Amino acid sequence: MIWTYKKKTINSIEDMPKDVIGFVYKIVNTKTGKFYIGKKSVAHKRKTRIGKREKAKTKTRKTFKVSIKESDWKTYTGSCKELNEDIKKLGEKAFVKYIVEYCFNKKYLNFAELAYQVKENVLTVDSYNGNILGKFYRKDMINKKNKKNNN
Repeated sequence: MIWTYKKKTINSIEDMPKDVIGFVYKIVNTKTGKFYIGKKSVAHKRKTRIGKREKAKTKTRKTFKVSIKESDWKTYTGSCKELNEDIKKLGEKAFVKYIVEYCFNKKYLNFAELAYQVKENVLTVDSYNGNILGKFYRKDMINKKNKKNNN
């Protein structure tokens, strides 16, 4: 499966806007129309301690350095177990991966994922998303009074 953004194929970070932190994506099962909306960071920043030898060599007083490592975004298919099982069962050709929006900071990435999930009503339609933020679950979206408490 290849990522696409506005009908353009995205193969590397160079194909993305400069300074992008991550993106909100939508994976669609082309046979059933069932979809999944999620987010993915394209790189991870890691703070590592600078050793004595490196400090002496670079003559720095800093104790930490930040290194950036590219994530597995090219092959990522989401954290949904049901989606990944369907991809294995039906094959990658039955699915399309879209980048919905590029995000340039972590807070906005979290917000954008939530906004698209709410906009697409992922908990009330036939989607792979079983919850939003780990707080709102599909089973809780039935707006009825509990029969036991109905006096």
